[in-house]
Amino acid sequence: MSENNKIIAVVDDHPIVIEGLKALFSTSSGDDILSFTTAADFRSFVEQHQVDAVLLDIALPDGNGVDLCKEIKRISPQTVVVGLSNQAEQSTILQLLQNGASGFLLKSAPASDILSGIDAAMRGEVVMSNDVRQIVFSVAATQRQLPSLTKREKQLLQLLAQGKTTIEIADELFLSRFTVDTYRKNLLQKFEVKNATELVTLLLQKNML
Repeated sequence: MSENNKIIAVVDDHPIVIEGLKALFSTSSGDDILSFTTAADFRSFVEQHQVDAVLLDIALPDGNGVDLCKEIKRISPQTVVVGLSNQAEQSTILQLLQNGASGFLLKSAPASDILSGIDAAMRGEVVMSNDVRQIVFSVAATQRQLPSLTKREKQLLQLLAQGKTTIEIADELFLSRFTVDTYRKNLLQKFEVKNATELVTLLLQKNML
């Protein structure tokens, strides 16, 4: 494996999906692609090896991707997880994101969307297929009321959703890094979420960004 290439794993039990994704990434990006057909096999691998990103199916022979995502983020927090499935139920998508995933793409998405989606997720963005975004946005209005955002908080969150780093946000908003970090921590507490990805997902879901 090349030292400069990203290591991307595909966890899916459909051979045609695996072969298609391997061909897509090898010809378009040159990244190193590994494939696994069970949750157990990938779990064992990621405990011992670095994986930069994983495209994760939801339905696996020995478990489900929602639970596996949570385990992956516990074992290897730096590994970027993106759901890739034809199951696009709202509850599944939201649970996967709450478990630490950086996005959710449909297998029917164009090849270019999958490639750009992985790149965007690795830059810290939340990525979704258009159909997935519509499903997430259709959350019932009966869910808990959320706090309002100040103008400054909204500016910061919009930059965060674009994948900007703390330094870039500080420069763009003429704030110190300490102030940006303080805003971020306060927002996590304010919206009762565990991380920035979950926060951005919640606010996109509520059309607050």
